Amino acid sequence: MPDREPLIPPHGGYRKLKSFQVAQLAYDLTVRFCDRYVSPRSRTRDQMVQAARSGVQNVAEGSQASGTSKKTELKLTSVARASLEELRLDYEDFLRQRELPLLPPDHPALMRFKAKRCATLKEVQAWVAEEVGRKSTDEHGRTRTATDQVSCPSSLPVPDRPCSSLSSSALAANAALSLLNLACHLLDRQLAAQAQDFTEHGGFTERLYRVRSAAREFPAPPPPRKPR
Repeated sequence: MPDREPLIPPHGGYRKLKSFQVAQLAYDLTVRFCDRYVSPRSRTRDQMVQAARSGVQNVAEGSQASGTSKKTELKLTSVARASLEELRLDYEDFLRQRELPLLPPDHPALMRFKAKRCATLKEVQAWVAEEVGRKSTDEHGRTRTATDQVSCPSSLPVPDRPCSSLSSSALAANAALSLLNLACHLLDRQLAAQAQDFTEHGGFTERLYRVRSAAREFPAPPPPRKPR
C-alpha cells in the first residue's frame, strides 16, 4: 500500500522563514525609529508601526493557515508584502521631506551594514553608532566635520571610507530600507513558490478528495484483536 498523503500537511514553521526574521527586525527597528524621529502627533507614526507589524503578523498567520487553506496563505503573504511596500514608501518620504540622502545599494555605509548581517535591533543600533562615530580626513590628514562632505571619498577602500556626514536618523532610515528591500525580495520569491505549489497540487479541497479516494482504494487494516 502506498504511503498515505496527510490530510493536513506540516505547517506553521514561520519562525524559520528568512522573510519572517527580516520583517521582524524591520518591525523592531521601525518601532524604535518612530519613537526617536517621528512626532507622536503625526498619523504617519502609527501607520508606519502598523504597516511593519502587518508585515510580520501576516507572514505568521499565512504560514499557520497553510495547513488547511493554500488560498489563505497566498492572500496573507500578499498582504504582508503590500504592507512592507507601504512602509518602504514611508521611509523614502521621511528622507525626501527632510532632504536626507537615500543611499544607493553600493554605498560604503550600506555595504558595511549588509556585511554585518544584523539579526537584532541592538546590532543595527551598534552599526549606526559606529557610522556616526567615524571620522573623515582630507588628503592632508586633517579631520573634516560632518558639514564638509555628503558622500564618502571613493579613493579609500570600502572598510575605511568614512561617512560621518550622515546623521543617525538618515542611517537608521537607510538601514530600515535595506532590510525592507531584502524582505520584499524574499516575499516575492515566497509568493511565487506558493503560487506554483497551489497550481500544481491544488488546495485543501483537492487534497481532501485525494485522501478520501486513497482511503477507499486502500482501506486501513482493522486493528488487531486483543487476546482474551
